[in-house]
Amino acid sequence: MSENFDDVELIKRRKLIELQRRIAEEKRRREEEERKQNILRVILTPEARSRLTNIRMVKPEFAAQLELQLISLAQQGKLPIPLTDEQLKSILMELQEKKKDIKITWM
Repeated sequence: MSENFDDVELIKRRKLIELQRRIAEEKRRREEEERKQNILRVILTPEARSRLTNIRMVKPEFAAQLELQLISLAQQGKLPIPLTDEQLKSILMELQEKKKDIKITWM
């Protein structure tokens, strides 16, 4: 009987540890997202942030990559701050043109 009790206690402890790990990971993820959004508030005008939010709804992976790239460029001093909606649209157009330039040659 004692072995079963020990097994149950061990399972409970493992589940508690896993739950604590998940909570800590979620907290870390939220804090990271909050830091990122605070930086974007500084480097983007409200209109540019709105455009980025719209992009995130349609293409979340692309928006996440774009956000990180914008933050990186701003930290390197390669981005005018604040970045206006027109400037963001220009960057997006350049990215779209680069995407269209890909050519596949069959051999």
